[in-house]
Formats: sequence, structure tokens, C-alpha cells
Amino acid sequence: MTHPILYGVPFSQPVRAVMWLLILKRMPFEMVLINPGSKGDNGSRSAAYLEKNPGGTIPCLEEPDTGFTLGEAHAIMTYLANSNGWTDVYPDDYRLRARVDWYLNYHHRNVRDASLGLVAPKIRKDLDIPTMVQESARRNLTAALTVLDTGWLKDRQFLVGEHVTLADLAAYVEIGQLQSQFTNVFDFTPFPNVDRWLKDMTQIDGHDDVHIVLAELGDISEQAPSMDNIRNANRRALQALKAKLAEIGEG
Repeated sequence: MTHPILYGVPFSQPVRAVMWLLILKRMPFEMVLINPGSKGDNGSRSAAYLEKNPGGTIPCLEEPDTGFTLGEAHAIMTYLANSNGWTDVYPDDYRLRARVDWYLNYHHRNVRDASLGLVAPKIRKDLDIPTMVQESARRNLTAALTVLDTGWLKDRQFLVGEHVTLADLAAYVEIGQLQSQFTNVFDFTPFPNVDRWLKDMTQIDGHDDVHIVLAELGDISEQAPSMDNIRNANRRALQALKAKLAEIGEG
């Protein structure tokens, strides 16, 4: 049986969520770099890639043995959990699982706006995101963090309970990237429960392996990185990932 293939780039937040799940569960996989938006041979708009994922988005999961492909990070994560019986991260208790699904649905146009409002405008100047859109995304994120701080994390260590689930992995790759040790573009002081949760999540197995790309890029609060820096950070992250996967394979 061949290992599943994950298409994407380590800098992509949804790609990191799937990477983290696979590393956390110590499932070997192959990572293939796909350039978002490109029509080149290794681009997400190439004919070959669109055959696998007609939406042209990343990540995409492929099972070479069967030819099965699946796009969208949350669909991939729930599929992997279901097909492998990972009930620790996707509980078999119907109510707890429903709460995980609740967050995964809530995530879009709320927490996901961390990227649209704070990171993408600095990293992807080519997108020319209007100021009004950026400001709206910031407001959405601030409102979402308030919801997480006063609701989801008020009486729980993690989003759904006392154990990490798919909800935490999906949320952290968006929120965590804003921290001072990474892009340094957001102050979490007004959100003490979120701030505590962020620190707890750094202790989860696979955190450092998945976030090498952000550690390589560093602080972008004052100066945006060049495209060469971004490409090099993705390459170094991929090299480190291959070393991690070799370790998992040997284990």
C-alpha cells in the first residue's frame, strides 16, 4: 500500500492543518509542492491538478492505490479521522463530534479571516486586497476571537473539551500564525483564554514541525518578505518535513 499524497505548500494555513493531523497521528505521507494560482506544471490551475481537484485549491489529498482524491482541508481531516478510526481527535460521541463540526463550519468567514485581513495583504501583494476588505476581515476576526475567548474556551482547555480535536488544529493554524514568535501582527492580550490556549497548543506533538515555514519567515509586521524568501521558507519547511516523515516511517 502506497502512502497518501498531500498537495500544497507549507505556508498555506489549511495545508498546515492537514499536515499537523497526519504528523500527530504518525501517518506517513508524501508532500508534493503545488504553486497556488499558477497554470504551470506544478500549479494549482494546471490541467493535471484540476483533474484531481476541479476547484484548483490547496490542499488536496490523493490515495494513489485507488485514485481517490479529496479537496478542502476540513473534508480531508474528517475523512482521515473517519477512515482511520481516530476518535481521539474526532470523537465518536455524537454530541462531541457535532461540536467539532460546529466549529469547522463556524471557522470560515470568522477565524479564517486572520489570513485575509492580517497575513495575505503583506504576503500576497499581487492580490491587491482592498483596504475595505482587510478592515472587514479584521473586524470579523476580532469578533470571532471574542466568541472563542468568552465562549468556547471559557471553561475548557481546548475548543471542545479537555483534549485536542480537529477543531483545535484548524483554528490554531489560522490564529497561531499571528503570534509574536511568527508573523507578529496581532496582540492577544485582550483575549486571555485564547492566549492561554495558544500556549497549550504549542505543546502538541507536531506543532514545531508544521510551523517551520513561519519560523523561517519571521516577523512581517514592519516589512513584508520577498517572494524569494517565501519560496525558500517553503523549501526549507519541506526538507524538514521529509526528515520528520522519515522518522515516522522508521518508527
